[in-house]
Amino acid sequence: MLPRRIFLIPTARPVGNTPHMPVTLTDIRAARRRIADGIIVTPCPASIPLSEITGARIACKLDNFQRTGSFKERGARNALLQLSPEARRLGVVAASAGNHALGLAYHGKLLGVPVTVVMPDYAPLIKITTCQRLGANVVMHGKDFAEARSQADRLAAQHGYTYIHGFDAPEIIAGQGTMGLEILEQVPDVDAIVCPIGGGGLIAGLSLAVKSVRKKVHVIGVESRATENYAAALRAGRPVLQPRRPTLADGLATLTVGTNAFALARRHVDKVVSVSEDWIALAILRMLELEKTVVEGAAATPLAAIMAGCLPELHGKKVVLVVCGGNIDPTVLSRVIEKGLVNDHRLTRFTVEISDRPGGLAALARVIAESGASIKDIEHDRAFSGPDVSAVHAVCTVETRDRAHITALHRALKKNGFPLVVTK
Repeated sequence: MLPRRIFLIPTARPVGNTPHMPVTLTDIRAARRRIADGIIVTPCPASIPLSEITGARIACKLDNFQRTGSFKERGARNALLQLSPEARRLGVVAASAGNHALGLAYHGKLLGVPVTVVMPDYAPLIKITTCQRLGANVVMHGKDFAEARSQADRLAAQHGYTYIHGFDAPEIIAGQGTMGLEILEQVPDVDAIVCPIGGGGLIAGLSLAVKSVRKKVHVIGVESRATENYAAALRAGRPVLQPRRPTLADGLATLTVGTNAFALARRHVDKVVSVSEDWIALAILRMLELEKTVVEGAAATPLAAIMAGCLPELHGKKVVLVVCGGNIDPTVLSRVIEKGLVNDHRLTRFTVEISDRPGGLAALARVIAESGASIKDIEHDRAFSGPDVSAVHAVCTVETRDRAHITALHRALKKNGFPLVVTK
């Protein structure tokens, strides 16, 4: 057996910037032993309802059950435990939209290492406040990850902090790879593992671990169409910067895949697909309704990819979905649920013309009720309802069962003299 390699993270060195630093299965196994007393071995149960809606035999690796709600703890603890005594005394700094920051803050507190995190302006409020509660020094800076990273580098140079890269440091990649070893033990007959890709640290470590132990298991990556860092790197042959676009999967919005992560992943990942925001929203809703678990946008992308028909080859296969985190802002979650209901054809909006005389609204409500739909909201629009002052536009938001129910409702409205003006 090869001797175990120990990475020492020297003070103020921006870990993970050196291209093609090697990570091996030996490193991942060493990381697993190193972090064992501080990281939960999260469950990976089979899901009957998700299997029914996808046609695959689904199990979910629930790393949203970690203390801070994310897989990022694995790499964070592994990196912190390899700091030199002087580096531990001075502390660490990182740029992060949230989950890496949370992992460092929590394990830094446990291990007595001061932690400073620089978060871009779009970081979710829940992640900001949780980092502060865990004792980290939170600095809000920049409109994107690149600007946050520049500020973190300045703080590292000014105070002698060690910069710990959230998705490209070898120590981080090795820590994330421990999830792959757990999955192989928990689901020994797994055919494929579907994993989100943002900066690439998770899928790099996971795919290395899985392919080193069981080469026939397929590892598939999923990106949001608003990010696509890995796909851009594949086209260019190297990591490239991507413009930031709004996405529900904020944990994937790193602007680029890591150099080390990309070098590993391109050798071990079998396929990469991307999904739209609508499918991500619907997948969050499905996880909440069917699995009774709250997930963030990034964690919903594996289910979204299968639901969207991007992975037909997985039909009938034993598939593990990597549920990487559950840190979604409650206010965002409420909006996502409504968006998911719209995409699921269980919430619809239409405008009809009704009489502005007594009984006009009651007649409309009766047709909707008799169709089995439920009125959520009605707004009267008199100013823009046309030249007939005796008529008014009623903008109706209605709860329905599915697309067929919406079609039947529209048909009933027309039959009863309520012509549709606008539908959504």
